[in-house]
Amino acid sequence: MKAKKSKFISLDQLVDTEFGKSGQERRDEFDAGYQSFKLGFLLHEARMHQGLTQEELALKVGTTKSYISKIENDVKEVRLSTLKKIVEVGLGGQLHISIDF
Repeated sequence: MKAKKSKFISLDQLVDTEFGKSGQERRDEFDAGYQSFKLGFLLHEARMHQGLTQEELALKVGTTKSYISKIENDVKEVRLSTLKKIVEVGLGGQLHISIDF
């Protein structure tokens, strides 16, 4: 019996097809935007896991609900020092940063 060829492709294959390979300008722009979106999503998920509202998190770190919302929704970039405070003080976690080559 002959095996069926899958019609499905991986997310990596889709991104390569739509945006080109890593190192090409269009792909690099996509990757940068994805990383910003991913950060906001991760903060949102961590906040929800802690059972905190945006306002409660904002009060813990000395900022506003609006600012937390803008970070989570990728409307505003966040400074590294502020991100560290949100993660460590507000969420009780640890911030890990890596550089991959």
